[in-house]
Amino acid sequence: MAQQQRMQGQPMIIMGDDAQRVKDRDAQEHNISAARAVADAVRSTLGPKGMDKMLVSSMGDVTVTNDGVTILQEMDIDNPTAEMIVEVAETQEDEAGDGTTTAVAIAGELLKNAQNLLERDIHPTAIIKGYNLAAEQAREEVDNVAVDVDPDDEDLIRSVAETSMTGKGAELDKELLSGIIYDAINQVSVDTDEGGIVVDAANINIETQTGRGVGESQLLRGAAISKDPVHDQMPSAVEDASILLLNEAIEVEEAEADTSVNIESPDQLQSFLDQEEKQLKQKVQQIVDTGADVVFCQKGIDDMAQHYLAKEGILAVRRTKKSDIEFLTNVLGASVVTDLDAASSDDVVSGSVTRDEEDELFYVEGASDDAHGVTILLRGSTDHVVDELERGVSDALDVSAQTLSDGRVLPGGGATEVEVADRLRDFADSVEGREQLAVEAFADSLELVPRVLAENAGLDSIDTLVDLRSAHESGEERTGLNVLSGDLEDTFEAGVVEPAHAKEQAVTSASEAANLVLKIDDIISAGDLSTDKGDDEGGAGGMGGMGGGMGGMM
Repeated sequence: MAQQQRMQGQPMIIMGDDAQRVKDRDAQEHNISAARAVADAVRSTLGPKGMDKMLVSSMGDVTVTNDGVTILQEMDIDNPTAEMIVEVAETQEDEAGDGTTTAVAIAGELLKNAQNLLERDIHPTAIIKGYNLAAEQAREEVDNVAVDVDPDDEDLIRSVAETSMTGKGAELDKELLSGIIYDAINQVSVDTDEGGIVVDAANINIETQTGRGVGESQLLRGAAISKDPVHDQMPSAVEDASILLLNEAIEVEEAEADTSVNIESPDQLQSFLDQEEKQLKQKVQQIVDTGADVVFCQKGIDDMAQHYLAKEGILAVRRTKKSDIEFLTNVLGASVVTDLDAASSDDVVSGSVTRDEEDELFYVEGASDDAHGVTILLRGSTDHVVDELERGVSDALDVSAQTLSDGRVLPGGGATEVEVADRLRDFADSVEGREQLAVEAFADSLELVPRVLAENAGLDSIDTLVDLRSAHESGEERTGLNVLSGDLEDTFEAGVVEPAHAKEQAVTSASEAANLVLKIDDIISAGDLSTDKGDDEGGAGGMGGMGGGMGGMM
């Protein structure tokens, strides 16, 4: 579409032929439709009875999950506005660890209600101002509703973990898993000078194994490394070990540039081979000189070097994952050696290495005071099961750690949303001008959560919401929906508990994203309005249709 302006009688081209432009109400409707499409894509996953999505990549990799941020990251979204809503989920995941579906769904509902206000000729700036007032008030009300947590209240913190895991493939064993999570965060938490508690989540590692039941998952002190010794003659366990972490290949050093050598006799060839052997012997001797009897190497180990290490009685593991090496630095209180020439006995740390031949795992524990770190070993029947289990446990870890640090929790099951919405409507009476309507729209948007929880549980969402409103107007501020029984109850007493920080972050992320979309009244694109300029029209395999659908929102 070429845009022209008349200037002194001559047309002036200001946009190229391929450029696209959408203005005013069309731009707002376009953006709101795209954002709502993203929110609608994850709504059905909310709650204990939410459904899962199957995501198929262009390589044929299959992911089955109901984790909001995972779904949105794996989807082939090809729309700039839709990607802004995906950022809401990513921010929620980074800051709170859970509540991604809630944040995205609320953002979509805020935009839907804003569209209704726009159709009544209320200016976007008035809606934005009202949403900002409502979001600030909502955060205050969340804090007012929140209950303080005693760090020693194991039952309450485990309830937070169980609530987070429910609906994510871990329900049957959530009592076992919540106990593992509670023990894990307690082992890596430290007291601050201000009297608070900080959980160092970097010291918690999650490993997965297939072929066994979820009920056989366990918490290990130290690290679990899924590797084998590089040589059959090496010891498989060293109780009082001297451990070296190495990020240098124990191999013959190759020339940086391509070189060719002319060999005129067998003796010259033997000389080259002897020189390579000498290099490898030297590297092994450098390891021996440090006093190490266990080596975890991030890179390769030559076959001949393996032989010499075995002769010295040294247990060596090659191609150890970078993440495992980094975790071992915490578990052992060690540093990683990147140059064997500079290695010394100071780089070797004490610990123990044991072997589980059945699971083909090394268990590594540190012995120094600087050593700390635990591993949650999750087991499941198949790869898809343990992958979803890992996502659920990871979220539960994050929210449990947040709860311990933040010290506030809320009743779940939609109780908090209905209570905050009720208080927002009272607050709206004190707001002057058209912003009052935006505050009321914000309150209506929060009530999306109990409505969707009811829908996903096969219940009547309108009847549920009416009953919840009635209960809260009667002063029952902890009454929420038990989606398993379909009854209304005090969800806090029932153990359905959520972290206050995650709820505050969801309100903040959703309102700011909605306001960002509402502020746009003109979309100017140099080409087509997609963000993917590649040649692969099909997108991400089976999800290409989803990408096309998002692009089609234009």
